[in-house]
Amino acid sequence: MSYDESRVRELQTALRTKMAENKQIADSFKVEEGTVIVSTDQKSAFDRNMSDIREIKSLIEGLEQMKSVDSWGAAEGSSVSVEYNAKSAESAMHAAAREFGFKSIGDMFVNSPEFKSLQGGKNGANMVTPWQTQSSLTGYGVKDVYSALPTGTPGSFGTIQRDPIVTPPTRTKRVRDLFPARTTTAAVIEYFRQLGFTSAGGGTNNASPVAERSGSAFGAKPQSGMVFVGEQAPVRTLAHWEAAHRNVLADEPQLRSIIDNELMYGLRLLEDDQILNGDGSGENLQGVLTTSGIQDYNWSEGATLPVKDTKADAIRRAATLSFLSYYEPTGVVMHPNDWEDIELTKDDNGQYLLAVSVAMGGEPKIWRLPIIDTPAIAEGTALVGAFGTGAQLYDREQASIRISEQHADFFVRNAIVVLAEQRLALAVKRPESFVKVTFDSAPA
Repeated sequence: MSYDESRVRELQTALRTKMAENKQIADSFKVEEGTVIVSTDQKSAFDRNMSDIREIKSLIEGLEQMKSVDSWGAAEGSSVSVEYNAKSAESAMHAAAREFGFKSIGDMFVNSPEFKSLQGGKNGANMVTPWQTQSSLTGYGVKDVYSALPTGTPGSFGTIQRDPIVTPPTRTKRVRDLFPARTTTAAVIEYFRQLGFTSAGGGTNNASPVAERSGSAFGAKPQSGMVFVGEQAPVRTLAHWEAAHRNVLADEPQLRSIIDNELMYGLRLLEDDQILNGDGSGENLQGVLTTSGIQDYNWSEGATLPVKDTKADAIRRAATLSFLSYYEPTGVVMHPNDWEDIELTKDDNGQYLLAVSVAMGGEPKIWRLPIIDTPAIAEGTALVGAFGTGAQLYDREQASIRISEQHADFFVRNAIVVLAEQRLALAVKRPESFVKVTFDSAPA
């Protein structure tokens, strides 16, 4: 047995192994109510195996073509050997076609009239009429991801180079990063919100020193009242989907990955907006900025000070309001343009006022508080507060991807739905621990 033949057998064995692994992975997919649930690890393993299968099949075809070329490219005097090798190559290629369900270019070549006209080498090794593939019959052309090919002939036979898709940039910082991770199995979060620590007469905390006795009577202790109100934070669903043809996702693993990633990224953008700005109506979360009871601070309030306040000063004064509510602030959310103004603030000598470590690439912080600069909050507005204490985010179901063909007439059209979904709740338990900063105008 020659080296080429043994190599082909090795590749065929490897191909069968990869196909068996993918079948095992596919058998492990869960089906719930007609929906196929595929984990990220399963998807990655399946895609890797498919890539290996395509590469191995390509190597087998290449080796088979080399063997056929060797058989008819030998010297004219060895016609018997040439004919024998050609028949062996033809037999091996037919076996591969039967085993793997495809017809290779080499198989079609040795069965073509042009090749057979050589008569096993009796007529030499040069064909008068060159043999050409018919891509429409062999399916050797490249399948485009669209229903119709664009102008030109990108599917014609030859070497095709397809550059990777350049995905759009993504937002890296998230409001969620300020909250400690917490999960729930409930559909509704019930909690008590303390509105104040007041006396029966409406004053502040009424605790005071009390004498043991006053004459013959024991000292009376004053009463303070704590006011609570019951609140609910229902679990809300954030979701969206995209339709795709089954063949497109099978033929273009990169496209499948982009669809999955973009759907997940879309959920993150919506989540940031809901945490901050959700109005609580319908299926919206009650966001922090729309919760009644949070404090406000305007940048222009520093107008009466001897030295004009900067935006950084306004953030510090807002943090003081949170401290005075007996809650230590843990973070700041602001628009990138406002954060840029703070980072670029200089004194009269042109020196930056913010810490040099930030300018050198250090962790973005201001007044010891981490910064989340995101377009999810409106320009000219910032939020300072005790994230995770004054408000808590609950994950009922973390973001996931599901695939199904049970939508409208997708089954008969060979189309599928790729669905991204998550469920979460937000409870703002102590609104006074948050301060909304408005950069209305610079202090005059």
